[in-house]
Amino acid sequence: MHYKNSEKTYFMVFSAVIAAVYTVLTMIFAPVSFGPIQFRISEMLCVLPFFTPAAIPGLFIGCFLSNLLCGAATLDVIFGSLATLIGAIGSYKLRKNRWLVCVPPILANTIIIPWVLRYAYGSEDIIWYAMITVGIGEILAIGVLGNILLSFLNNYKHVIFGRFLSDKE
Repeated sequence: MHYKNSEKTYFMVFSAVIAAVYTVLTMIFAPVSFGPIQFRISEMLCVLPFFTPAAIPGLFIGCFLSNLLCGAATLDVIFGSLATLIGAIGSYKLRKNRWLVCVPPILANTIIIPWVLRYAYGSEDIIWYAMITVGIGEILAIGVLGNILLSFLNNYKHVIFGRFLSDKE
């Protein structure tokens, strides 16, 4: 019984730390984190579901708080956060193949965020053009920086994520 409570607490704390790091990174780099051409450095954390399911709520809450605290439109707070949640769940589902982990958040944001920009902010960009610009930012943040982070953390996964890893890893 005590072990179960400890695991739940560990999960919640890990989620909270991920949310906090995501929020801080977004706020520090706020000038490039928002808009039709965005490079949200905090999105590199979207590879964390490869290591732990605690990243799923952590990324969602981090994105929600970032959008809320940085003054994003209500539709952006809701649907931007849902895009991150969808991407995080997809990454967790594909965690058996480390090269596929970055694909769901890139796709979720590339498809959803241009519509958010159109309806929340009145962006006049053509949707396919916004998909290209958002997609490029996501590829750079998750595909490049995220994979660098994943490679680095993979060397220390037993130290950092030990409680979440199976015995086979």
